[in-house]
Order: sequence, then C-alpha cells, then structure tokens
Amino acid sequence: MVRKLKYHEQKLLRRLELVSWEAAGGSLAEVKALRRYRLGRREDYVQYKALARTVRALTRRLRDLGPASAAFRARCAAALLEKLYGLGLVSSRRSLAACESLSAAAFCRRRLPCLLVKLRMAQNLRHAVTFVEQGHVRVGPEVVTDPALLVPRAVEDFVTWVDASRLRQKVLDYNQERDDFDLAA
Repeated sequence: MVRKLKYHEQKLLRRLELVSWEAAGGSLAEVKALRRYRLGRREDYVQYKALARTVRALTRRLRDLGPASAAFRARCAAALLEKLYGLGLVSSRRSLAACESLSAAAFCRRRLPCLLVKLRMAQNLRHAVTFVEQGHVRVGPEVVTDPALLVPRAVEDFVTWVDASRLRQKVLDYNQERDDFDLAA
C-alpha cells in the first residue's frame, strides 16, 4: 500500500502528467551533438540520424548487387553520389565509401549557422544562431529565420547579410566600403 501524499507533494505533482510522461531518452553522444551543433530541437537530430541510416542502407544494397546488374548499379551509384555531393554531405563524387560512413553530423554541418561560422560571418555557433533567428541573414533573396535550414553547395555562395541589417552596416564601416548613398538612408 502506498502512503498518502502530503499537501506540498500533491501540489508539485499537479503540474506533471505521469501517464503521458516522455523520457528524456537519447544517448550521451546525442546530447553532445545537440550541444556541439546548437540544435534547438532533438527531433531534428533524430531525423538526421534516420536520413543517414537510410543512405547507408541504400549504399550497402547498391554494393551488394550482383555482377549482372553492373550498369544499373553504376547508374544508381552515380545518381546517389551526385545528390549527396550537391547537398554537401560528401566531399567527392568518386566512391561510395564516403556514403557508407555518412553520419548525422554531416547534416548538422550543412545547417545555416554552421556555414556562417565556416564563412567567418560569425565567431561561434551561439552568435550564428542568434543572427539567423533575429533575421540578419538571407539566402539568395529570402530572409531566413530558421536555423535548421540545410544549405546545398549551389546556394552556399548566396549566403549574405540582409540589406537593412545593422551587422552589414558595421562590416561595411569596418572595411571602409560603405557607400555615401547608404549613409543618407
């Protein structure tokens, strides 16, 4: 038999719903990755792990195809490598060995804040996430406020500051490139 809860214990348990309680779950490696890449939601990392697992399984299936389907295997492997290279997940289009070792960290490194640090537009990931959430960054003509955006290789060159951003003005002042027309505005 369970003892009756005291008043303050009942009051504390009112806020919790023990029936639908979700365990924090995840491993230590997952928590480290969430902190390292400044992921706001755990679901994003779970999705990246699932995508990486799917790519590795597809790579194994392509590798295990018999010699009778060599032309099909070559065509599918080239398409897969082209897609992964275009997304920036693998460094070369030559071999499937890179696809077999694809991890969720490769997806995390293609997120917009990580690219801002790589392009030296931000000092660290914490500042990069803040810049994106505050609307200081655009990708092409679109202003991006979601730090979970995966940036492909083709669009990587079009990551820049928003025209009305104070950060852009500070960078232009520092480089002594600010136009007189901008000063009037």
